Amino acid sequence: MNSRIGGTGRASGRRGARGIRRTAVAAVAVGALTGMLAACGGDSLEEQGSGSASGGGKGELVVGAAGFTEAKVMGELYKQLLSDAGYDATVRTVENREIYAPQLEKGAIDVVPEYAATLAEFLNLDENGPDAEPVASSDVDATVAALRKLAEPRGLKVLPPGEAVDQNAFAVSREFAEEHNLKTLSDLGESGVEVRIAAGDECETRPFCAPGLEKTYGIDVAGIDPKGVGTTQAKQAVKNGTDQLVLTTTTDATLDNFDLVLLEDDKRLQNADNVLPVVNAKDAGDQEIADVLGKLTDTLTTNDLAELNRKVDEERQKEADVAAEYLESKGLIEK
Repeated sequence: MNSRIGGTGRASGRRGARGIRRTAVAAVAVGALTGMLAACGGDSLEEQGSGSASGGGKGELVVGAAGFTEAKVMGELYKQLLSDAGYDATVRTVENREIYAPQLEKGAIDVVPEYAATLAEFLNLDENGPDAEPVASSDVDATVAALRKLAEPRGLKVLPPGEAVDQNAFAVSREFAEEHNLKTLSDLGESGVEVRIAAGDECETRPFCAPGLEKTYGIDVAGIDPKGVGTTQAKQAVKNGTDQLVLTTTTDATLDNFDLVLLEDDKRLQNADNVLPVVNAKDAGDQEIADVLGKLTDTLTTNDLAELNRKVDEERQKEADVAAEYLESKGLIEK
């Protein structure tokens, strides 16, 4: 999972590629890596042997995927859709955004699955420095508009977002929720119950974690138990009652294993991290490509994404197989 506190980081292992999303390091890294990667021509990127199952007549397309489960699955979904539409599509796995973003801009990568708020703040920091005023919010339309304003001068085209969203979320044990009649974070604040949060230690100061819970919801935060974001240890601590609240994400597929339930972010504290495709406008900006990828964007839900993650992380299925099964089940490609 990837640690996504603050700007919108991502929680532990599978989300490590996104890291703590709005970080000054990102701005510095992009500038330094752009020149370095331009010189090496992308040779340092790891090509995945997921060549094209069909097509090729419409030209080659490289789909970039960050190095965590969800991004790899999304990369396979994009690749298989594009292959089915007649493109010679391959997936290239890259560890993180600091590396693949410059490659997308220069055309070594043609398309990537992205997260609206996270990418908006990443580009905002790179463009305006570490003290830049945030441009992302819980309003998906406003966030995407801000993202497009930053992306277009870089030669990037941001395609429409879908319903699926992967953002910070907070969970409690089912027993705790039933005891205090909790369904939303507002319910928790109104209950007056004191909670310890199992999260990264950054939660103490990040506006989308403890300070935001206190300010927006009136939740009484007694302290932070630094067990990481969405880790097994963090969820176990909430299950056994050592802590009462765990920071995870909306696509965490393991909550049922710990008998945990998400509390609704009913006042929209978290930014709109809806999933959307971003393409190199020159090489992959055709409307046909947008239409092909749009079929998935219009179909995929947050629950779908969590289930796809579960099949890879728990059942140890291959990303390519999980993607093919999903696309076939939704009628997006033929069996």
